[in-house]
This record gives sequence, structure tokens and C-alpha cells, in this order.
Amino acid sequence: MRPEDLQATFCATLVDEWVRAGIIDAVVCPGSRSTPLALALAAEPRLRLHVILDERSAAFFALGVGMVTDRPSILLTTSGTAAVECHAAVVEAALAGVALLVISADRPPELRDIGAPQTVDQHRLFGGVTRWFLDPGPPDESSRSAWRSIAARAVLEATARPGPVHLNLPFREPLVGTAMDGPAGRGAGAPWHQAPTEVPPRPRLPELARKRGIVVAGRGAPAEATLQFALAMGWPLLADPVSGARVPCEGTISTADAILRVAELASALRPEVVVRIGAPLASKVLHGWLADGCATGTFDVLVDPHRLWRDPSRTADVVVRALPELVAPAPGSWCSRWVALDRVASTAIDGVIAEQRMAGLTEPVIARSVLAALPDGAALVVSSSMPIRDVEWFGAPRRGVRVFANRGVNGIDGVVSTALGVAARHPGPTVALIGDLAFLHDASGLVTAATSGVGLTLVVVDNGGGGIFEFLPQSSALPRDRFEALFGTPQDVDVASVARGFGLPTVQVATCDELIAALGRGRGVVVARTDRRSNVGAHEQINAAVRDALLSV
Repeated sequence: MRPEDLQATFCATLVDEWVRAGIIDAVVCPGSRSTPLALALAAEPRLRLHVILDERSAAFFALGVGMVTDRPSILLTTSGTAAVECHAAVVEAALAGVALLVISADRPPELRDIGAPQTVDQHRLFGGVTRWFLDPGPPDESSRSAWRSIAARAVLEATARPGPVHLNLPFREPLVGTAMDGPAGRGAGAPWHQAPTEVPPRPRLPELARKRGIVVAGRGAPAEATLQFALAMGWPLLADPVSGARVPCEGTISTADAILRVAELASALRPEVVVRIGAPLASKVLHGWLADGCATGTFDVLVDPHRLWRDPSRTADVVVRALPELVAPAPGSWCSRWVALDRVASTAIDGVIAEQRMAGLTEPVIARSVLAALPDGAALVVSSSMPIRDVEWFGAPRRGVRVFANRGVNGIDGVVSTALGVAARHPGPTVALIGDLAFLHDASGLVTAATSGVGLTLVVVDNGGGGIFEFLPQSSALPRDRFEALFGTPQDVDVASVARGFGLPTVQVATCDELIAALGRGRGVVVARTDRRSNVGAHEQINAAVRDALLSV
């Protein structure tokens, strides 16, 4: 067999094995050294092929696909800085627990460390964040028996504890060959290796029975199981919208951030037990309250089935791999107290939101309105910084909408591309709520938005800079010009013109009614202008109204 045909056969074998293991999406970035595998992916009719020029954007696109499908997608790059560009998305996948199969093509060993073009050290390029790394060397006849095992193991390693796997595959020229008969696969189309689904034991913690507890659910929590657990225990559920568990139900608390800002109530609401499931929520108020409680005797149970160790406060008394089985519900008055306060807080928030809506657009109005206006079956991708906080703090519980966010590293990079990946695989309409800096940070993703035909609506909150920094002590502690230069990051770029420059349908809105009407367009960019400094006042107005309402009951 000619060397180029051997390489083609190796790649065809990997692709067949990946399909057998359940992979259905491949994101390919154009390049030369990756040719053998790119051709094999393109020749496989069972795969959905997405070709994206910018590797950084492609990596976040693949991340979004994985969020929706709960399966790893293949991300293929050529050698050199092309692979380096994927690092941010790989780190996000690792910390967010999203399966991802990163394949970097490489120069063969004889071309390394001699100044050959497009050659960098790609051995363990992403450091310790990957679940598994392998560089098997250039394919040859002696390694044929390992090809299917390598491919199957890569998928198992990416899914057993969901996260990124990196295969670095060296190829020699010539790069175009013909795939011949490769090593045979298992019968009935089965993958070479399989891992039986293991049901982790349900730890019994009878000593927690009849305690006053709360459940805190973030991204990654099993939504229905978490909800049923909270209901069975008679405990309030403080759920992040990204968890999928914030639905209209007795015991669902959506205003915890506002309630816990009222110091007169916070200490009285302190639980005896907290069960934390999934990633931490964005609210610093909630985090501080939980940490203070744990320091004074609250028993802290961390549910961590994938061993991601999401315990930034280091307060967990017990770490379990499944929902703990408790044997009796807590006294009914405990949850009722939370529910009553939540209703009062929600009514107060509704009243202020209605006032602000009459005056124009504020960021709390935008977040609450977008989430409420989406149809059942829609997806909402929320950017880090203020959008995710506003949706968490002011978004009312609802069913029928899946909420996604890059909250592994909490960065604003790659949000447009992540949203495009979600939209490419989500069966319903997809909307992204994003700030102006995050929009501009991932402007290369707009190329895919304009050319792929993916149905994504981008709602850009344009407040002329980094709105979240207005809430930090730096805003008042520094001279305004110094604050603006280092933190406010003011920008005068016309966001609408940028979007139109990529050929995207674009509309600017000034009222909530215009915003809601624009959401039904199906594809394009909706720009809503707000003011960074007055946005702080809009938040303070809501929190003050909630405080007054809670203290009056």
C-alpha cells in the first residue's frame, strides 16, 4: 500500500469508529496538513460537516454543538497556530464538562525542531485540562491493530467524565490518498470499546431527615431529578436558568439574590443543610450567604457525579456522586416561608420592570422580557458578564426554553460562535443575549452567521463598554478617566453597522415592544442601546423595591 493510501485508510478507520461510537457532527477548519482526515470526514455520509475558517470560532461552535447534543463533536485543525487558537474553547469545555474531540494535524517527527513552517510543539498543547491526550505517531502497518481502539477510547475518555480529548496526528506528504480496506470493526456496527452505563449508588444520609434544607442547582444539574428531589424533600430550590430546573413549581425560588440582599431576612433564612448540584450560580450575594452559613454550622452536601469538584468556597462536608437519598421531608412551614417571600419579591420586581419598560429599555427589562417572550421549544444562549446575571436575577421561572451559557471559565470570548453551534443543532429557534464587547470580541463568528444559513437571532445590549465594571468598587474608587480607560473600555463602534457589514439583517430597537417584535424575525441582529451608568441605578431601584416589599410583610 502506498504511504498516502495508508494514511487515508487510517483516517477512514478512525472516522468509521467515531460514527459507530455515536458522533454525528464534525467541524473542519481548512488547512493543508489535516487533508487526510478532512477528506475522510467529508466522505462519511453519516456525519454532519461544518466547515469554518477561523479555528477559534470553530472551536466554540463545536462547543455549542456539544452543549445541545450531549455528544462530543469532532474539531479538526491543521498544524501550527491553528491548533493553538482552540485553547480557550478547550479550557471552557474542560471546566464546563462538555465533551469535545479535538484533532490537530501535525508535522511528522523528522520536520520538528528544525524551523519547518507551521510547526510548533503540539505535544500536550492544552496542558492538563484535557481528559486524555495521545500522539500515536504517523500511521504505519504495524499500528493497524490499534487504530479502532484509539478512536473508540477517545470517545469514551471524552464522555466518561465529559470534557475535551486531544489527539495529535502527524501526517507525511503526499497528503491525498485513497482509502483501502482497513481493520474490520465489531459486528452489528458496534464501537470497538464500550462502557456500560453505571448507576452510581444513592448515598443514604438519614441524619439529614427533617432538617431545614435548600437545594442550589446550577448548570450541569440533572433538571428533572433535581426538581423532584427538592419537591420530595419539601425544600426550596434556588435554580440557575441554565440548569433547566427553574420552572414554575411550588418551591422554585427565582429571586434569591434580591431576597438575600435584605440582611434582616438573610440570617433567618439560613438552612441547616444545603445540597449543591451543578456549577455555582453567578450571584456573589448567594455565594457569600452560603459560605457564611457553612462557617456557622450549615451542613454542605456537594453532588458531583463527574468529579469536577465545583467547590470554590471549599465548604463541602460531603461529596457524593449521585443525588443523596433522604428519608423524610422537612417541616412544611420552612419551604412555605421561602415561597411567600419569593412571591412578594417577584411582584415587586414586576412592578419596577413595568415602570422601567414604560420609560424605555433597561438591561433588567431586556433580560426578563427576552426570556419571557421566547416560544416553547426555543433556546437562549446567554453571555457572561451582565446578561447571565440579569437572566439569573430577574428571569421568571418558565418551562419550554433551554438556556445555555459558557460558565466553565465565565469568559466573554467565543459567545457568538457558541450560539451558532447551539443553533445549528437545536431543533427550535435560538436567540443569544450578548453585550457589545462580547459581540465585537467574536466578530469572526459573524462570518459563519452570515454564510451558514444557521437560524440565530443575536440580541446585542450595546452600553458602550464593560457594563459589569460599573458595579465594582473601582467605579467609585478611581478617577473617572482612569476607570474608563482601564475598566469601562468605552467603544464607539457602531454595532449595527458591523452586523450589516457582514450582510446580516439588523434592526435597532428603542422600546420593549420593538424588541419583542424583532425576536420573531428568525435570523439576524437586534441592537438595543442602554447606558452603563444609569444601568446601576436601574438595578438599585429593583433591589430597593424588593427590600421595601419584603420588610413590609
